[in-house]
Amino acid sequence: MKPEIKELIAISKYFGGNKDCIIGESGNVSFKNDSIIWHKAGDFTLSGLSEEGLIAVDRKKLRLISSEKYPEGIEVREKQVRLDLFKSVLNIEDKKHPAFEILLHNLINYKFTVHIHPVLLNGILCSRNAKSITEKLFGNKVLFVPYANPRYMLLEIMKSEMAKYRDVFLHDPQIILFENHGIFVAADTTDEIKQIYNDLLLQVNSVIVPFPAPETIPYNPALYHILPTIRMLLSPDKPVIIRCRNNSLIAESCKNRQEFHKISLPVTSDTIMYCKTRYMYVEQSSSVERIIESVRSQLPKFIDEHAFLPKILVIKDMGIFAIAESYTAAETALNSYENLIKITRYASQCGGIKLLSPEQIAFIDKWETEGCDRKISENAESDGNLKNKVAIITGGAQGFGAGIAEALYRKGANIIVADINEATGTNFILQLPSNKSTGKGLFVKTNVADPDSVKAMIRETVKEFGGLDIMISNAGILNAGGLDEMDAEVFSQMTSVNYNAYFYCAKYASEIMKIQNRENNDYFSDIIQINSKSGLRGSNRNFAYSGAKFGGIGLTQSFALELAPFKIKVNAVCPGNFYEGPLWSDPENGLFIQYLKSGKVPGAKNIDDVRKYYERQAPLKRGCTLEDVMKAIFYIIDQKYETGQAIPVTGGQTMLG
Repeated sequence: MKPEIKELIAISKYFGGNKDCIIGESGNVSFKNDSIIWHKAGDFTLSGLSEEGLIAVDRKKLRLISSEKYPEGIEVREKQVRLDLFKSVLNIEDKKHPAFEILLHNLINYKFTVHIHPVLLNGILCSRNAKSITEKLFGNKVLFVPYANPRYMLLEIMKSEMAKYRDVFLHDPQIILFENHGIFVAADTTDEIKQIYNDLLLQVNSVIVPFPAPETIPYNPALYHILPTIRMLLSPDKPVIIRCRNNSLIAESCKNRQEFHKISLPVTSDTIMYCKTRYMYVEQSSSVERIIESVRSQLPKFIDEHAFLPKILVIKDMGIFAIAESYTAAETALNSYENLIKITRYASQCGGIKLLSPEQIAFIDKWETEGCDRKISENAESDGNLKNKVAIITGGAQGFGAGIAEALYRKGANIIVADINEATGTNFILQLPSNKSTGKGLFVKTNVADPDSVKAMIRETVKEFGGLDIMISNAGILNAGGLDEMDAEVFSQMTSVNYNAYFYCAKYASEIMKIQNRENNDYFSDIIQINSKSGLRGSNRNFAYSGAKFGGIGLTQSFALELAPFKIKVNAVCPGNFYEGPLWSDPENGLFIQYLKSGKVPGAKNIDDVRKYYERQAPLKRGCTLEDVMKAIFYIIDQKYETGQAIPVTGGQTMLG
């Protein structure tokens, strides 16, 4: 890797990790020599930039684009520029698309350029006195570019303003400030860029008094009932994710309709891209019922007026809520809207807010939001029935549970790995391939044998995602032994984890699923127990495990009858022996070693003898695999006419009569 590319990636992460500088995938960085410019490709973030996320572009071709006279018609012109940009890529086979602003970077004759949208600086740039304040603060150190619609028109304005600057000062500006937008900082080293930016902020602080970090307001328990309802109201076609936030700054800005009016319109393109152009405000917050009724009554009016569902919902005393098709998009929208609040307050210190005109807003809404819902890598899998679904997998940190969790995640589901093993669970989430899914993975430490812990896990899920669609009760333990070997304490522990926990999961998960179904009676959800072949047929010297699993089948059938009116399907999957997992293969406590020591397999002298004995039990002569189990799980979720079933996945070892 070229040293300059390493520098470029480092400076990208330096600014990209600061949410006061960038939002989502906004902002960009570049490095150039005489013939090539390396630029962050459109589908990558500053904070996560790697060499893979850079795109190399021919500077000569970019100069031709900048000097070309394109048609006047906006739609034809923008499409032609985009096509020409793609043709300027040196390796088209990469299938990466250059961002339009690479044309702006190419105009600047310094090696490195960083483009960001700092909240504090935008407080000035989004004010009515932006030009006069920047001239007073920075003089000829900066080039101030008046607002222009993004893309081609901005390129034309910037070319003109830079030409004027060069005529006077005989060199390129290192700082370019864009009204109602952000900043370009350019230099021949990244250290110089950092120094320029930090010096700039010091000068801004002489005009704007930064307010302290807002204090977080504790999560309101009423939201556990409100969020699943709102999620269904805002999910006419497919489920959405809702993220919420409340702090002292948000509470002050949303305390009444008059205050909300100040943050009811966007002032930068970022807000439009990630939050749309209008936001819904609910003033009735005295009870759960009044909030829900207010949302229910206002929503049709909002859609009629604006022709889209709200991406930002503001509820007095509750905070701001972002509604999106993914966890990441919802979090980005929250950050963007909170930045809007900050920018408007800072702009008020600079003579008042300069709003974008309706025409400017309409232009950005049409052109800049195109492609805003970024596609993950082409390698990412997605499934129409699982994308955006929220799934809990208990015992999901290892073994079958981890396999189930990752398989759902790769299909686009958001997963909550609930496990008592915090270190293993946290590490599992960190290892999930972020470029392989549109979903999000979170770990919640949970003791499934403790009802309060399970309840807290369900609430954490609602808090993070807004609802729940799939509850997979997978956690289990197994200690083999006959009547003369097992004591009451071990029996009770196995029953608590293998039987009672399924009841706790179904009880608290169904509370949320019922709320969702009451708002949308056509909405299906799933409770799935990972049972066992031992739940279909008795298991010699393994009665504690088998008895709990038999009981699980009874719970499955009974829950299915009770929850069918709410379209909550309850089914069990009964796998055969999964020999590769820790349940069997753990060298100290796995079943192979347990069964060898207990003499359960007559004549077995070693673990290999035990394994061969059990493999011979299945007509298909092998153990169960994760793929086998996932096919059953996918079927259960996909279908809408099976409930109360126990599906064997045993290779014929257990057959239903």
